Amino acid sequence: MPALLPTRFTATVIWLGHNADRGAALETAPLTEMPLTFAGYAGESRAGLTRPSDSRVLAQYRRGTPIRNTRQLSILSAEDLAAIAADMGLDALDPALVGASMVIAGIPDFTHVPPSARLQDEASGTTLTIDMENRPCTLPAKPIEGRHPGFGKAFKRAAVNRRGVTAWVEREGTIRLGATLRLHIPDQPVWPHLDAARADPA
Repeated sequence: MPALLPTRFTATVIWLGHNADRGAALETAPLTEMPLTFAGYAGESRAGLTRPSDSRVLAQYRRGTPIRNTRQLSILSAEDLAAIAADMGLDALDPALVGASMVIAGIPDFTHVPPSARLQDEASGTTLTIDMENRPCTLPAKPIEGRHPGFGKAFKRAAVNRRGVTAWVEREGTIRLGATLRLHIPDQPVWPHLDAARADPA
C-alpha cells in the first residue's frame, strides 16, 4: 500500500538560483534550469551528501559533526515571499537576497507542508523530499539592507512562519523554470502527542 499520497496541489517553478560561495555572500544567482544529483546542484555551496552540523541541531550533535545533508535546497513560495515583503513595507523582495534555491507558486501555506512530503516534477520525475520548515535568521539582513536601506532588520520578524522549507534530492533529474511540481504527502495522521512532546524540558 502506498505510503505517500499524490495530492491535488501543484506548484509552478517561477525562480531558480544557486550560491557558489556561502562564505563570501548569501545571495543566489538566477538559473533557468537546475540539474540535480543525489548530492544536490553541482557548484552550489549547500551541495553534498553530508554537511557539518550547526546550531539547528545542537540538541543532537556537537557543532561540526558530519551528518546527512537534508538542506541541499532552500525552497520558498511566491505567496509567502510576497507576504514577507508586504510585512516589511516593500513592494517585492528578490528571492536572491534571502538565499533561495527555488521559488514556487500555487501551494497554500507552503512553509507548513508536512515534513517528508515530496515535490515531484510531473515532466521529468525529479523528486525533492522536504525536510522541515526553514527557520528565519538574521543572515538575509545584510543583502536586503544593501538593496533596500533601512529594511534589512525587518526580515527575520516578517519571515516567521513564511520562510519556506529545506529539501534534498530523492530522485535525480533536471528541474526547469515553468516546471509543474506535484505535492505528495505521507499517509499518516498527525501524532496526537505532539503538543506534549514539545512541552518537554530540553
